[in-house]
Amino acid sequence: MKATGKDYDFLIVGSGLYGATFAHMATKAGKKCLVIDKRKHKGGNVYCTDIDGINVHTYGAHIFHTNDQHIWDFVNSFVPFNRFTNSPVSISKGKLYNLPFNMNTFYQLWNVTTPEQAKKKIEAQTAAHQYAQPANLEEQALKLVGDDVYNTLIKEYTEKQWGKKASELPAFIIKRLPLRFTFDNNYFTDKYQGIPIGGYNLLVDGLLEGIEVKLEQDFFTDRDYYFSIAEKIVYTGPIDAFYNNCFGALEYRSLEFKHEVLPQENFQGNAVVNYNDATVPYTRIIEHKHFEFGTQAHTVITYEYPKTWKPGMESYYPINDEMNMRRFKEYETLANNETNVIFGGRMAEYRYYDMHQVIGSALAKTGRLFPDLSL
Repeated sequence: MKATGKDYDFLIVGSGLYGATFAHMATKAGKKCLVIDKRKHKGGNVYCTDIDGINVHTYGAHIFHTNDQHIWDFVNSFVPFNRFTNSPVSISKGKLYNLPFNMNTFYQLWNVTTPEQAKKKIEAQTAAHQYAQPANLEEQALKLVGDDVYNTLIKEYTEKQWGKKASELPAFIIKRLPLRFTFDNNYFTDKYQGIPIGGYNLLVDGLLEGIEVKLEQDFFTDRDYYFSIAEKIVYTGPIDAFYNNCFGALEYRSLEFKHEVLPQENFQGNAVVNYNDATVPYTRIIEHKHFEFGTQAHTVITYEYPKTWKPGMESYYPINDEMNMRRFKEYETLANNETNVIFGGRMAEYRYYDMHQVIGSALAKTGRLFPDLSL
């Protein structure tokens, strides 16, 4: 039951994984919640569109992975996850390479068959690039993996993704590049990995079951009203927008997705295929049926195009360079002084989150607010 004098204990702005998890746990603690979202659907960027019986990841590939058994058990309590393993491949100059960089990749590059041979190749190529302090992404990558891996599988793809020369990008973007000296194409090393059977909408619906949700509601059109009906606001939108961009807009990299239904059973044989070459305008093609081992006679593919972000566009990857982080710290100082607003999630915290991390963040916050509540 609601314990305050207002209509709701919590108004949650945004129905993505942070907002939905927070609302679920707060409701479990006996709090009355209202979730609003400006979109026509729940779920934020994990939302799936059913296209001819195939669950299409509307906003790009979302593959759940975690080492945290509690989080894995938590999400599986709403919908069972399948055994999907992410094993992407990359096409460079007409040749296909396995990702992540492993013995299959090294064989494809150099025809080496043993870890010792591969290590010697990499050591020989990185020897000339041992910069004490790499000045940019290019120097950092060359220091870590050498010329062949960098020029074949990193340089052009990264420059497409970020819209800048690798020599102009900060080194911290690739603090490390894992090299695996085994014939293992599993992209993630986490213990648990999979896709919800039936799509992510089932996970979000489970989290929000029994909770009032209003769609196509813009918090900023009547923020005074929303503050008046709830004791606390849980805000998951852009932190700069909350403060009317008073310190300037935080920058992001955006994406555009083009979906196609094809009258064939199998287009590329894999869920994710990267296209490394600068001459190809998209960074990857996603074939959604492979996420759930589909056997339909048709298929749905999505071309993913990186885009220069402008205000009003979807914000995907925060550009955490020095200027933006300095600006974010100013907003964060304001946020830390709020007494009735909780900021959480990718845009409110201006950081890239994997799905398990954003759920974990919401669980940690509700755990502090409701210490007697268990998963």
